[in-house]
Amino acid sequence: MTRSEPLSRRRLLAGAAAIAGVPLLSGCNAGPSSKSSSGGSAPGAGTVTLTVMFGAEDLSKEQIADFEAKNPGIKIQLLEYDLARLNAMLASGNPPDITISAAVGSANTNARGLATDLTPYLDKSQVLKKDDLQPVNESFRWDGTKIGQGPYYGIVKDWSQDATLWYNTALFDKAKVPYLSDTEPTTYDELLAIAKRLTVKDGGKTLVFGLGLEWAWSLISPIATMVLQQGAQLFNEDLTEIDFTTPAARRAIQWYVDFGEAGVGPTSLNPLPDGSDMSTFSAKRMAITQDGYWFGGNFVDNKEINGSIRMAPAPIMGDKRVSPSYSGQGAWIPAEAKHKDEAWKLMEYFLAGPPAEKRATSGWGIPGLKSLASKLPQDLPYQKQAYTVAQNELQYAVPLPESPYVTTDACNVALDKQLQRAIKKEQTVDAACAAATAEINKLLKQGKEQIG
Repeated sequence: MTRSEPLSRRRLLAGAAAIAGVPLLSGCNAGPSSKSSSGGSAPGAGTVTLTVMFGAEDLSKEQIADFEAKNPGIKIQLLEYDLARLNAMLASGNPPDITISAAVGSANTNARGLATDLTPYLDKSQVLKKDDLQPVNESFRWDGTKIGQGPYYGIVKDWSQDATLWYNTALFDKAKVPYLSDTEPTTYDELLAIAKRLTVKDGGKTLVFGLGLEWAWSLISPIATMVLQQGAQLFNEDLTEIDFTTPAARRAIQWYVDFGEAGVGPTSLNPLPDGSDMSTFSAKRMAITQDGYWFGGNFVDNKEINGSIRMAPAPIMGDKRVSPSYSGQGAWIPAEAKHKDEAWKLMEYFLAGPPAEKRATSGWGIPGLKSLASKLPQDLPYQKQAYTVAQNELQYAVPLPESPYVTTDACNVALDKQLQRAIKKEQTVDAACAAATAEINKLLKQGKEQIG
């Protein structure tokens, strides 16, 4: 991994479940050997050319060479991940043999029949086992009505519980604010009060932001988390309607409006130049940022700050501790892929072999397999502290609710528009809740009509 990882993560978060304009396929139950080929256009008789669309940092030249040496009948053609190109390839019926996307938000893809059921492969694999999969993999499951049960349509490579917090102890010391607990969650109301104490302004300029929420990356996921923490749900039973007017959802929306009005952190009305908390946090101009375990990978070589940073549990709104992933990047095999058996071999190598081990030791996220967790770095004090916090947080990991009839990105756009208006006092919080409900329900209806 490289320092470009946070930006690629942002792109994938923003585009989660954004596969659109692709015809609905007749089925998605293809298992081992159902659509494989012993031939291809690659050089050498009987050699298969495996088309792989991954992120720029997902598979190195050395790893490709290693895989090809271990699988002499397979050659890899690597395409850099591009959502528009992936959509076009899926629509044409000529998709890559294996690609990557977020587990959270995959219900739309899976309901449209675009992905291969990997369960038959998992049942036979000596490398990837169901009981070794981290909880985030539940978001890749789809039984035809909801996530979390039924077949697996993808497997996560790395993930984080993205509601957790990172903070700079030096800025806490300067403001005389006690450190956050390593084990007990801060309430959202307490977090906003702390952020106000940590924020430093000079006239109209903010010198230090008290709290960053990665506003540009996601709104629907943290709001859904807040609702779950109150023991409520955003969607109805058949996932065809959403409701932000319930007391639990309204409380979450109100908190976001209060955050925006307080001016303690960036919003879309006051965005950061690069749309990410990382550079501002690294410059010691942000005291707390709401980011997952992966965020610590930024600071291994940054001695200017890595002695002063710590990780804290996900804050809570209500009585139920919930600490989900907002993404969970993973690999999947398109339903129309030509070389599924060979793609599965790469999946085993990618998710459990040398690439997976290298990802784990880098600290850029928690591995998708439980058996690789021990390889996470603990050399530096902040890494050891973050490892302990992250391991304790795992017991509160649950999949976020999602509907196959609307994309994560569409929900974020609708929510951002209504939150902006409420923060600017162009409408009340109640009006914002009602407007977001109406807009997203319209999209849900359209999605339901398209998918059936």
